Amino acid sequence: MVAINWVLSDTVLDPETELALGFLDHLMLGTPGSPLRKALMESGLGESIIGGGIEDELRQPQFSIGLKGVAEEDIPKVEELVFSTLKRLSEEGFSADAVEASMNTIEFSLRENNTGSFPRGLSLMLRSMGKWLYGLDPFEPLRFAKPLEHFKQRLQSEGVKGVFSPLIQNYIIDNPHRVTVELHPDAEKGKIDEMQEAERLAKVKASMTQEDLAELTRATEELRLKQETPDPPEALKAVPSLALSDIPKKSATVPIEVGSLKGSTVLRHDLFTNDVLYAEVAFDMRAVRPDLLPLVPLFCQSLLEMGTADLDFVQLSQLIGRKTGGISVYPSTSAVRGRTEPSSHIFIKGKAMAGQTADLFDLMRKVLQDVRFNDQGRFKQFVLQSKSRMEGRVSGGGHSVAAARLDGKLNTAGWISEQMGGLSYLEYLRDLEKRVDEDWPSVAESLNEIRNELLSRKGTIVNLTADERTLTNAESHVAAFLDAMPETGGNIVNWDRRLPLVNEGLVIPTQVNYVGKAGNIYDAGYKLDGSAYVIQKVIGTTWLWDRVRVVGGAYGGFCDFDSHSGVFTYLSYRDPNLVKTLDNYDATVQFLRQLEVHNDALTKAIIGTIGDVDSYQLPDAKGYSSMMRYIMGITDEERQQRREEILSTSVKDFHAFADALESVKEKGVIVAVASADDIAAANKERPGLLEVRKVL
Repeated sequence: MVAINWVLSDTVLDPETELALGFLDHLMLGTPGSPLRKALMESGLGESIIGGGIEDELRQPQFSIGLKGVAEEDIPKVEELVFSTLKRLSEEGFSADAVEASMNTIEFSLRENNTGSFPRGLSLMLRSMGKWLYGLDPFEPLRFAKPLEHFKQRLQSEGVKGVFSPLIQNYIIDNPHRVTVELHPDAEKGKIDEMQEAERLAKVKASMTQEDLAELTRATEELRLKQETPDPPEALKAVPSLALSDIPKKSATVPIEVGSLKGSTVLRHDLFTNDVLYAEVAFDMRAVRPDLLPLVPLFCQSLLEMGTADLDFVQLSQLIGRKTGGISVYPSTSAVRGRTEPSSHIFIKGKAMAGQTADLFDLMRKVLQDVRFNDQGRFKQFVLQSKSRMEGRVSGGGHSVAAARLDGKLNTAGWISEQMGGLSYLEYLRDLEKRVDEDWPSVAESLNEIRNELLSRKGTIVNLTADERTLTNAESHVAAFLDAMPETGGNIVNWDRRLPLVNEGLVIPTQVNYVGKAGNIYDAGYKLDGSAYVIQKVIGTTWLWDRVRVVGGAYGGFCDFDSHSGVFTYLSYRDPNLVKTLDNYDATVQFLRQLEVHNDALTKAIIGTIGDVDSYQLPDAKGYSSMMRYIMGITDEERQQRREEILSTSVKDFHAFADALESVKEKGVIVAVASADDIAAANKERPGLLEVRKVL
């Protein structure tokens, strides 16, 4: 890896300069067609971009850009390319369309203030800290209207080049406060570090007297007792908490109107959205052949990052930026409780001001139907980016790879998701990299096949969230969009598949492990009750926290219960142990059977669970969640039942749940992403425990 980094200023920037640099950052790097990003990705010097562009939350704002997967002889070329591109942009400026797209994207984002599931109040507080921490006005970062208007006026009077060229020249090109950082891989470094550590510890031990060793043993035992002793009830009472009487007894509902249009289902959610229309269109993915599933994520990326007959991908990206608040395309799969077939869709999602509804649906149609899969070089970039991202995920987030692998062994929905985002996907990408070079026509044909099988009015769901007037005005544009789709698509394909039900040790170069174990408790006879959500939370925040993290030394230990599939999963994150962690998972059964929960602790667990159920949602998320409940067949009556079960959770429910987890203990499957030495040690301690597979 190689990254070039600048400190842009020694002091906090004024609001207008900060805003201008934010626009410059978006112009250079914010979209796939942005010139600095495009130059780096098309250079062939590396596999993926690293460096986050501008970071301005600290007193000294920084700019960072670079590449991962660079050949050693190409390292100087990366720096040369960055500087030559910056000089060209300083001399030539940016196109009017690019500036308009960035202006619309950033202004839409500022005015919408969509913080997702993160509370807006906390978001505003954190935004204010960028100035407040350094003795400046905490309200200044929240007032964007005047700086934005003044910035627009500057663009009008000084021109694009007059505004942005000095910023590039003064803050980046001519700025000597710069460092270039190279990271070189060394396959032996981990072993050398461990050997040196063992030598240091041996020297320390050799220098200790018998009294020193005895004191160390005593202190270690004292620490263990402190770690394993629960907090007393009087200490827990000192933490402020809500009471159960403060919790609403009724589940919140979202208005939904179910209708049909042109043979498709249309869901309408009448909510105040500040004149923004949020739209999702879900196409049934079950017509796609199983062997094409790993190609679906790249198919989705290609729709947004390749061109049409009349627009190259840069122009298409700019058009979306100028006319909408953004468009995305992605797959989504879930098990459905009580059904063998999963729910599996490809979503195209967009948002726009009410007055731009026609543009939004026209662009969504254009993305789906007009984009051509004819750019072999660009598609190769997508493959390399995805491969690089997946390899990073395996080494830095092995728990998610283990979880996907476990899910893929236990249900069809998990198998589908693993094909599109797990180890199977990484292996597919490695093969696809060669296929793109050797047989591009067959790859392009497969991309077109996915589109032909997918696009159809049949089984399509359109989800709209806005106020009633905007929803009514959108109807004609939705009708035109659906009219453009074929009436029928491909036939539903049988996807009833699983990964082999064997324990796996996935070998990567690492000093820490990611250990997972899972089983399907529905298969063992468990019937869903809302108390399961409370019990899962207690297991994660007490037993696993104490045993796997506090005592075991892992960075994280947690569990997850998927109430749709019935899969209960244990996971650890950056864990120095393997077999010991598996033993702690199995001991959860005994923990639950012996558990005596004080009322205060149980109340806090119930309130915490309700906090998850009643998570903060903005209008777009409310509409989206309502759609997903419709797709999954979850009624408001069922939600109310689960809420009442959560609120009435008792100690007896914990004892009963132990029986369900007994099946995970006895029949659960294991996946550990770990070092070769730790997997070998586990197999030595318990012969045949893990089937070894080298991943990185």
